[in-house]
Amino acid sequence: MTKVATYTITGTKDSEVELPLVFSTPFRRELIHKAVTNLTSHKFQPQGRHPSAGQDVVADSNDPPTGQGVSRVARAQGGGGGRQGQGAEVASTRGGRQAHPPIVERVIYKKLNKKENKLALCSAIAATASKERIELRGHKIDGIESFPIIVTDDIESVSKTNEMTKILDALKLSQDVERLDSRKPRSGQSRLRGRSKKVGKSVLFVTKDASNISKAIGALPGVEAQSVKDLSVLDLAPGSDPSRLTVYSKSAIDEIGKIKSTHMELMVKIEWT
Repeated sequence: MTKVATYTITGTKDSEVELPLVFSTPFRRELIHKAVTNLTSHKFQPQGRHPSAGQDVVADSNDPPTGQGVSRVARAQGGGGGRQGQGAEVASTRGGRQAHPPIVERVIYKKLNKKENKLALCSAIAATASKERIELRGHKIDGIESFPIIVTDDIESVSKTNEMTKILDALKLSQDVERLDSRKPRSGQSRLRGRSKKVGKSVLFVTKDASNISKAIGALPGVEAQSVKDLSVLDLAPGSDPSRLTVYSKSAIDEIGKIKSTHMELMVKIEWT
């Protein structure tokens, strides 16, 4: 097994830890993409239309009748101007119904096999140890020597932003947070619809308990924290694009080592043989 250096919150080397078997999982980009697609669908909101939308108008397609059995576009009835004589109610007219509207009965909740989901998670965790994949995702990691980045458990007690800023500087992670400052606000239709600013993804802290550190990173753009028990492929590969710049605490590495899967161990053995 591979040994990786651990760091203190001041940036100095502390000791070495042995990476668990999970970090030897083969990289499966297509499986990570499938898991992200399925998990994202769980947040979708069903869409539908009112049953009588576009049809709340008196319109007739056979008035006056032609006597020849020839179809006509339905036209609004009545008098006194307004919509009299206008095509109405049917799909091809102004203000008419939709031809094939979305219905709430449509199945939008995708399912994923448990073994596939676990293997995708393990593969995404293992990808955080690859410097090349982290750089390909666009993260700035100049001067950082070893991956994955593992920090002592002191990181879990940090709850103030000014302390977290110093830690990011000491671990040479500030360059990646500052990368997001160069994004300019968008204009045009996206701005009119409330999407003028898009915040990217920066450092992810994975700890045994993320209650304290979540308070410290609230004001830092793109920085997130997650407990090991709640860790998901959505955190490690946002937009199905691995691998995110991730910092683990020592306790988090111990918890990750408890992930057991016969399927995963078989995959690792096949990869190494």
